[in-house]
Amino acid sequence: MSEMVELLRRVPLFSELSEGDLEQIARVAVPRSFPRQTRVFHEGDPGDACYIVRSGGCRVTREHPGGRAITLANLGPGAIFGELAMLDGEARSASVEATEDAELLALPATDMRALIRSQPAMAEKLVVALTRRLREANERIARQSFQTVPSRVAGVLDQLLSEDRATPAMRDGVTIRLRQADLAQLAGTSRESVSRFLATLERAGVVQVGRGRVTVLEPDRLGAYIF
Repeated sequence: MSEMVELLRRVPLFSELSEGDLEQIARVAVPRSFPRQTRVFHEGDPGDACYIVRSGGCRVTREHPGGRAITLANLGPGAIFGELAMLDGEARSASVEATEDAELLALPATDMRALIRSQPAMAEKLVVALTRRLREANERIARQSFQTVPSRVAGVLDQLLSEDRATPAMRDGVTIRLRQADLAQLAGTSRESVSRFLATLERAGVVQVGRGRVTVLEPDRLGAYIF
């Protein structure tokens, strides 16, 4: 129980909840395991639970009309997804797949809605947190519409670092496990443009690029490319 409470406390959506609130949520939580390349749920599935990543990683995608999957986000430990299921129970708006062996914590929507109905203070805090997440998403969309490609790519890297979706590297810096194609989709640009900009950052000593990963050697210098 204590391990689950500590995990819940690190989730921004639950950060303002009391110890008692977190313990109540932990009681309904269900540990689940998903091997690499296993779907957690598909776009259009019923919204029957939200999930928190305990370990491993997941990718959020949507199907393009042409059949190609577009990456919306890459999620690491501490990330939450499917949280709107707690409120509306509507069909999933995207698909989620484990990109590596993943241990998740499932919060059943029916149990969470029962908690929210019985705890008005908890409900108010969750609505405020969800509103904050929506506002931040809208601000990111607005910024991206005016930013240059380098600024968008640097912004995505900075966002991934700030959301704790990275892992300690063997050397100095922080490693983000992400394919360049996924980084391109998150930044709304082409893989070639991402490759060119990463090469620029690598020459400047800001990052080190490897297969399926980017190690940010000097995170503080990313801000110079975001405007």
